[in-house]
This record gives sequence, structure tokens and C-alpha cells, in this order.
Amino acid sequence: MSDNEGRSKAPSEQPPEDLKRERDLFIQQFFRKGAQLTEEVLKENERLRDRLSELESENGKLRAHLASDTAMRDLVRKIEALEGEKNALLQRSVAMEAVSDRYTSRHQEVESELASLANLYVATSQLHSSTNVRHVLRNIKELLAQLLGAARFGVYIASDDKKELVAVATEGQSFADIATLPVDGGPIGRAFSTGKLYYDAENDVSKGTVERPAAVVPLLIDGQPIGVIAIFGTLSQKTAFDDQDGELFRLLGAQAALALVSARLFTDAGRKVPGVQAFLDLED
Repeated sequence: MSDNEGRSKAPSEQPPEDLKRERDLFIQQFFRKGAQLTEEVLKENERLRDRLSELESENGKLRAHLASDTAMRDLVRKIEALEGEKNALLQRSVAMEAVSDRYTSRHQEVESELASLANLYVATSQLHSSTNVRHVLRNIKELLAQLLGAARFGVYIASDDKKELVAVATEGQSFADIATLPVDGGPIGRAFSTGKLYYDAENDVSKGTVERPAAVVPLLIDGQPIGVIAIFGTLSQKTAFDDQDGELFRLLGAQAALALVSARLFTDAGRKVPGVQAFLDLED
């Protein structure tokens, strides 16, 4: 009996077919859902990886952009610094140009003053280098031509009655036209009568005439006129007189008169130097 019972109970150890199918179906659904879940996890992981890659790329771009902005800011600061240096250098350059201009201007002034002094020295030396009237007149003519550019002129001494001016030396002008000149009119007469220098500051002095001379220099001794130097016209390239010419005119007015009178008196004295007594008598 026990054998029969054992044989009769053996089939009850196997699950029923319905349960088996349900179990298998559950297992299949479990694994299918697990597979789906796994696949979804893998897809999400892939999507996250792609997103991470995108973020890394964007982060790289942002870093590059930030680096570029930093470099740009550094470049802008460098440019601003260079602009500041450039402006400073420009200001220094302008200041140096101003100093250079002042130096050049002063240098030109000094050169002009030295040239004027040289002319005055040469003129004085030449005027008093001879005790011969003829040589003095020749020196006056050379000074007028070389230092003043005179082309047509005459040196005049007043007549004894002071009514006319008599030419003692001429150059470049017909002597007959200028041998004597009246003292009662025109620029020449006024310069002699007043003892004041005259020169044309408005017109081309190379085109002067006897009636409208370029310049008239009164010859003075102790402030009194004894004659004039009349410049009727200058060389074509000498169209105007300047301040240096004015200084030379004044020197000629004083020194030429002295040189002429001294030479004349020395000649009249037989070209003999007075004895010492003549100088001692001056103290009385």
C-alpha cells in the first residue's frame, strides 16, 4: 500500500500546467521588461554620454572664447598703453620742434646780427683806411655797390652858399643829369635840410629815379649836414632795403663825412702830421 501511495503522490510534486505556463509567462515578461529596461538604460546612458560630449564641446568653446576675450582685453590694454606712449612721444616731439624752431630763429637772428656787425666793421675800416680824398671816394663807391647793392648813385657836397649840392663822385648815371641838385625840394633836398635819413620802403628800389631816389643819406659832422649820398637805383636783384641796410646808411652818414673831411684837411696840411704841440694846445 505504501508503494501505491507513493506512486499515487508522485505526480502531485510537478506544478500544474497552468501554473507552469503562468510562471514561464512571468519569467518571459520579467526578462523582456528587464531587457527593455536595460535597453532603455543603455539608450539613456548613450544619450547622457552624447549630452556630456556636447557639454564638453560647449565648455571647450566657452573656454576658448573666454581665453579669446582675455587675450582681446590684454590686446586692448596693450593698444591703449601704446597709444599713451605714442601721444607722449608726439607731445615731446612737438615740444622739441618748438625748441628747435626757437633755436633756429635765434640762430638766424644771431647770424643776421653778426653779418650786420661785420658789414659795419668793414665799412668803418674801409672809410678810414685812407687819407686821400680820391681813395676815400673810391671806398665809398665800393661800399655802396657791394654792401648795399647800389647801381646808380652820387656823392654830393653842399656848395659854399648851401643852395645846391655838387656831385664829387657818381656811378651808373649820366653825370650831366646829376652834376648839381637843388636843396629846396624833393627827397634829396629834404634829407639834406633836415639831416634825416630817407629810403623808399614801399616801392621797388631797383627802379628808383633822380626825382624819386631809392635812398638819401645825409653826410653829417657834429649833427650838421655837409652833403648827401643819393642812391637813384639798386641792382635788379636788390628790390628792397632791410634793417641792416638802415644801420649801414646811418654809419655811412656819420663816418663817410668824417673820412672825407679828414682826408681833405690832411691833404691841405701838406699831408703832414701835426706836431705834438698842436695836440697839447687842444687842452686850452
